[in-house]
Amino acid sequence: MKKAIVVLLGLMVLVSCAEKVVEEPENLIPQDQMIEILYDLSILNAAKSGAKRQFDDAQIDVMGFIYTKYNIDSTQFAESDLYYASLPTEYQKIYQNVEAMLERKKDTLEAISKRLNDSIREANLERRDSLQLVKEKRVGKKKVATDSL
Repeated sequence: MKKAIVVLLGLMVLVSCAEKVVEEPENLIPQDQMIEILYDLSILNAAKSGAKRQFDDAQIDVMGFIYTKYNIDSTQFAESDLYYASLPTEYQKIYQNVEAMLERKKDTLEAISKRLNDSIREANLERRDSLQLVKEKRVGKKKVATDSL
């Protein structure tokens, strides 16, 4: 009897997990586009948090920008986000893709920054070396002038 109840409860859990919590909206944003939207949204929100005043002064509306860029509206975005959120494995895959894109962008920017810093450091060393050479030439001329007297 106890086993039958456990099996019955197990079947109920499986059946309830298989049910769709949220129906697929008619204007569902494709998963690839949703990844791009969430990536752009992450970048813009990070930029806004670091430069809030500039965003406010320029009257930049992050969500309005996203809606215009992807030719969607707020309802379509909200319904699509809710639908994907109702499918935890799909939603997790979407955010893993967004995270991977952000990581690639971070690596690219760090590499560019390192190259830029290296070239600045090299230019400063060359400048210092050329200044040192000029100083040595001046000191050499002064020595020659004093030695000849």
